[in-house]
Amino acid sequence: MNTLTVLASGASGASEDVFTPPGLELFDYPPLIAGVSWFTKPVLLALLSTLIVVIFCWSAFAKPKLVPRGVQNVGEMGYMFVRDQVARPFLGKDADRWMGLLLSIFFMVWIWNLMGVIPIIQFPVASHIAFPIVLAISIYVLKIYLGIKHQGPIGYFKNMMFPPGLPKPIYVLLAPIEFLSNLIIAPFTHAVRLFANMFAGHIILAFFSLVGFWFVFEHLTPLGVGLGVVGVVMTIAMTAFEMFIQFLQAFLFAMLAAMYIGNSLHADH
Repeated sequence: MNTLTVLASGASGASEDVFTPPGLELFDYPPLIAGVSWFTKPVLLALLSTLIVVIFCWSAFAKPKLVPRGVQNVGEMGYMFVRDQVARPFLGKDADRWMGLLLSIFFMVWIWNLMGVIPIIQFPVASHIAFPIVLAISIYVLKIYLGIKHQGPIGYFKNMMFPPGLPKPIYVLLAPIEFLSNLIIAPFTHAVRLFANMFAGHIILAFFSLVGFWFVFEHLTPLGVGLGVVGVVMTIAMTAFEMFIQFLQAFLFAMLAAMYIGNSLHADH
């Protein structure tokens, strides 16, 4: 029994009133429609996120004005950020060709993450590993396709596993490492980095929220009220920090996608 559980039990004066920290049940949702097991809250939020991105991009770019205003102004700010900070550093002259994909990925992942701090909804889509995996695998397949298309099947794997300019004995060790890194570890970490941050952030926010609610509203006592106030303050602080992490993870996911595409289009020489 942890310290919070002991304090909650003693503060309430009843052994059955025990503080229980949130756990994996936060991510377990029943089907929204009977008999349709796959249609859960995370799936609904993923579909809603897609709809939001489509409507936003359509409103911003379908009929652009010479002087941007409203949604177009916000959309162009997002476009310039992705172009200058994500696409151009890794794709160079090919950046504009891939802006549609990279902009969509950035906004999609960002909206996925923001679902975790929206009142009532309060669930980050990317905290379910299936969604980052599907997106990462899509980038992974595209990466291999572009690499083989632009470098040829032999040239792609040769450039990947045998970078020029190194002593030949080094390739005995380097070649399998590069193969594992590029074709197995890279897509795995691409998905898990996003998932792990959103999963952990959701757990932390839920924990501090529950501490505040339990000790300030549910079981208000002189002994526990201080801890409850700390929980409320930490919930506010961690929500602000989590919003920064949500933006950062969307940026990193899109940046890695641009890097993988760029490496496939242009082999290192």
